[in-house]
Amino acid sequence: MPRVADDMVSRPGSAVSLLRTVVGLYLREAGGWMATEVLLALLGALGVPVPQARTALSRVKQRGLLEAVAREGVPGYALARGAEAMLARGDRRIHEPRSMTPDAEWCLIVFSIPESMRDRRHQLRKQLRWIGCGSVEAGVWICPEYLRDEVAGAVEDLGLAEHVVLFTARGLPEGPSATEQVSRWWDLDAIAELHRQFIAGQADVPAVSAGPAESFAAYVHCIDAWRMIPYLDPGLPESLLPPDWPGPECIALFQRIRTAHEVPAGEFVRNAGGEG
Repeated sequence: MPRVADDMVSRPGSAVSLLRTVVGLYLREAGGWMATEVLLALLGALGVPVPQARTALSRVKQRGLLEAVAREGVPGYALARGAEAMLARGDRRIHEPRSMTPDAEWCLIVFSIPESMRDRRHQLRKQLRWIGCGSVEAGVWICPEYLRDEVAGAVEDLGLAEHVVLFTARGLPEGPSATEQVSRWWDLDAIAELHRQFIAGQADVPAVSAGPAESFAAYVHCIDAWRMIPYLDPGLPESLLPPDWPGPECIALFQRIRTAHEVPAGEFVRNAGGEG
């Protein structure tokens, strides 16, 4: 079965990113298929004009997430083969943000990949960073142990199992030296900025739904702005993070918006699809 890649390139707020967010949230609930006119209407409710929405559908299809499928003569789109696993992986990341405890285990990724396979080596490094791993040095990376399965999946997909070894390690020494090491392994400033941008962009979202259409727009834009963050932020222990770390505030805001708007947003989508 072909593998559908996680989205590492779409800019949040773009037509393509909003479409992928809509697909991830609602297409499986709709039976894995939606009429083209329904998808266009949903994107229109998010402020995406029809020409841009059609272009986004074409691009997402080219990237392997959707297939053009007509049902009873009605044009529409279905999930492509292999998309379910990617969306399930996204569900876990997006809706279940995790944080390490101080005594939690780490996964060390050690690899030596020959120069003849440098393209795959480059792809592995990109995948590891996207998964939320930190770079200790060129051939040694680190992440929370709970991300091991995702690392192993990326290694297998790239055909590099013979060149990569995963080790389990327990704990890092406490104190300033550990904090300094972590700040070298991960770009904490960049991750913190993602949290702060989310907080600034979503702070004014109402805490109470004003109706299904408003909740749909609020919820999808919230998920679209949020969904990159839990990939790039691995959930490091509080003791290894700067004292002003914005992650907890960001997560709390995301959860508040989801609680307020998830249900009425789903009602709007069902009505758009003719179910209500």
